Amino acid sequence: MIATFKKYNLKFLHPAGTSRGVMHDRDVWYIFIKDNLYDQHFGIGEIAPLKNLSCDDTPDLEDKIAEVCQSIQNYEYWINEGLLDFPSVRFGLETALLDLHTGKNKILFPSQFTHGTSGILINGLIWMGDSKFMNRQINEKIKRGYRCIKLKIGAIDFETELSLLKMIRDEFSVADMEIRVDANGAFAAGDANNKLEQLAKLNIHSIEQPIEQGQFAAMANLCNRAILPVALDEELIGVNNRSDKIELLVALLPDYIILKPSLHGGFAGCTEWIAIAESLNIGWWITSALESNIGLNAIAQWAYTLNNPLPQGLGTGQLFTNNIPSPLEIRNAKLYYNPDVSWDLNVLSNGF
Repeated sequence: MIATFKKYNLKFLHPAGTSRGVMHDRDVWYIFIKDNLYDQHFGIGEIAPLKNLSCDDTPDLEDKIAEVCQSIQNYEYWINEGLLDFPSVRFGLETALLDLHTGKNKILFPSQFTHGTSGILINGLIWMGDSKFMNRQINEKIKRGYRCIKLKIGAIDFETELSLLKMIRDEFSVADMEIRVDANGAFAAGDANNKLEQLAKLNIHSIEQPIEQGQFAAMANLCNRAILPVALDEELIGVNNRSDKIELLVALLPDYIILKPSLHGGFAGCTEWIAIAESLNIGWWITSALESNIGLNAIAQWAYTLNNPLPQGLGTGQLFTNNIPSPLEIRNAKLYYNPDVSWDLNVLSNGF
C-alpha cells in the first residue's frame, strides 16, 4: 500500500456562528490509500479537526498525517494505538481503509441506507445570528418538515433566544416538535441553573454542553439536579483512554453524550463511548462535525447501522459552496443515500 494526503479549504455558504465565534471557511485534509491488489481504485478518508476545539488541532498535525502515510503498512498500529490522541486522523484512516476495501461508490457499510430505501431521521440545525436570521432559519426548517430542531444558543442576548424558543413552542407542542439547544459551553457556571430553569419551562428536550468543559463539580451539579436533560459534547474531547472515559461518565452521569467520530476517536473510539454509556443507562446520538461529504458519508453509513431511533445530527453537508458532490440527499427531514447518483471527485483528482 501507498498513501498520500492533500489539504482542502471548505468555504461556508453562510457564516457559521457559535458561541466560540463565526467561521467563514475551514481546512480539512484528505488521505488517499492505494493498493496494487485493487487496480486503479483508491480509498479516501477525511481528516477534519475543528480549529481551537479538537484535541489534535496542533501545529504538528500535518507531520502526524505524513508519518501515517509514510508507514501506512502499519495501519493496524495507527488505528489501535498510535492515533489515540489524534482522533480526526484516526477517523480519516479508518474511512480510507474501508473505502479501499469496498471499492464501489463509497459504500463503506452496506445497508438499506446505502440501497437508497431507508433514510436517517435528522435534526434541523439553526445557526447563531441576529433574531431575524435565526427566525428565518427556523421557519425554513419547519416548512421542510423537520420535527426536531437544534438551536445554537449563547452568542446573542439570552432573552432574545428565549423569545425565539417560545415562538416555536407556542406554535408546536412537545408531541409535534422536539427542541434541542446547544450552548457550546457559553453559560457561566454560576448562572447556568437559572438559565436551565427558564429553558425547562419551554419543554426543551436537552441542552448540549451548558458550561465550559473541565468544570466537573459544576457540571455534575447540573446533571444531578435534573432541571433539564444535559448532553455532553466538548466534555468528551481529549478523553481518549477507556479508563478515563469510564471515570468521566461515572462522575458526571449526564443524560446523553453526543458523539462525533472526528472529535471522539473515530469509529473505534465512539463505539467504546457507546458501550460505556449504555452500561450506565446514558443515552447518545451521533453528530457530524462540519466535515465535507466525504466524512459525512462515512459517519451517516456507520450511524445507520447502530439503529438509534433518536434524530441524529447529520444535516451539515449543505453548508459549503465547494463541497464534494455526492449521492447524499436530504428529503423530508431525513438523510438519504441515492445509489443512482455518482460521486464527483474531480476536485480531488490530483490526490493520486
